[in-house]
Amino acid sequence: MKREIMLDGKVVLVTGASRGIGKAIALLAAENHAHVIINYNKNEKSASELVDLIHGKGFSASMIKADVSSEDEIKDMFISIKEKHSRIDVLVNNAGLMRNSLLALTSTELFDHTIDVNLKGTFLCTRYASNMMRKQKAGRIINISSIVGIHGYEGQTVYSASKAAVVGFTRSAAKELGRYGITVNAIAPGLIETDLIKDMKPDVRDKMLSNISLGRIGTPEDVAKVVLFLSSDLASYVSGSVIAVDGCQTI
Repeated sequence: MKREIMLDGKVVLVTGASRGIGKAIALLAAENHAHVIINYNKNEKSASELVDLIHGKGFSASMIKADVSSEDEIKDMFISIKEKHSRIDVLVNNAGLMRNSLLALTSTELFDHTIDVNLKGTFLCTRYASNMMRKQKAGRIINISSIVGIHGYEGQTVYSASKAAVVGFTRSAAKELGRYGITVNAIAPGLIETDLIKDMKPDVRDKMLSNISLGRIGTPEDVAKVVLFLSSDLASYVSGSVIAVDGCQTI
């Protein structure tokens, strides 16, 4: 049975794509014949290795450095995308920061930095991408939130607040941009095997795992598959949704 190619010829930008969930998203999009633009900030080596991996598989990718919390850098990134590709079909706002801290011990600096990356970065990239998509009368925007942004968790008040804001941003943007043929959705991953949880204490990990009905921690590929669906024509009538990818951990 021939596998359907879901993103043939599409230009897809994935922020924070050098590792973890972003890497899985970029790789799966490329395997579905998109040209993937791998955004990174600090991990140039990892981004370059991912581009080489994609090219080695016979698919198309490029990389671009930009700090998503910097408006000047985001503006330059989208100018470059427009000059090189003339369009953008899919934006995946994946770049994110998670630093656990009890509320009483959380510094204002940590609050500001988390909001700058997780919320401001999503806002900036969406604003510039949607400006291009409106002229195209089509586009897909997928924001990576978190189940913590919906249900909360102790020690993650700032992270939770930033990801909850992404949910509200997603729903409002979907209502505003739908008239231009642009869909906007969010994905709320649960416990996913990435660098973000590598330092998690074993007892905390076991406690969270015991609440997952499917009995396993999720993989970056589990999230990437949902991103692929939302990026494709299969999801042309899905907008303003928040899809939990958590193995039935939270309902």
